[in-house]
Amino acid sequence: MSDGMDFLSLAQQRYSVRRFTDEPVRQEDLDRILTAAIVAPTACNLQPWHVYVLQSPEAVAKLPDCTRCHFGCRTALLICQNQESSWERPYDGKRSGEVDASIVTTHMMLEAEAIGVGSTWVMHFRPAAVRESYQLPDHEEPVALLVLGYPAKDAQPSPRHSEFRPETELVTVL
Repeated sequence: MSDGMDFLSLAQQRYSVRRFTDEPVRQEDLDRILTAAIVAPTACNLQPWHVYVLQSPEAVAKLPDCTRCHFGCRTALLICQNQESSWERPYDGKRSGEVDASIVTTHMMLEAEAIGVGSTWVMHFRPAAVRESYQLPDHEEPVALLVLGYPAKDAQPSPRHSEFRPETELVTVL
């Protein structure tokens, strides 16, 4: 058992932070978040993902061309799937890359919360603009942006943060 917060408490307290302080994400915090990505499970442990750390002023300045959902962050992580190295299900050819990249993003998002770094998972971006702005190789597809920063004092969860559909609509026991 870990000496930290239990998982459900961590998952329940985490919310999409849309207001950050001006303080840059400390390197030791970024290192922990990236370690969470490296240890994330992927199909056959192929790790068909790549994370771009967007933290230089030049890289961050390109975010508004890609998404309106950057929330003035000073650091963002661009998570891509490698379409050439993901596992392929033999029955129908479905590839694991997007799921694997999503697992990696989830691990980083939860580690960020655990160490006091706010985040918002952004899928509302223009893929072509991301590809062009960050010169992605052809075999990499952008899956998510994870904007990061220390929550501003007035940061609040969305009013819908604690609204959930009933379990009976979401879970079926067979």
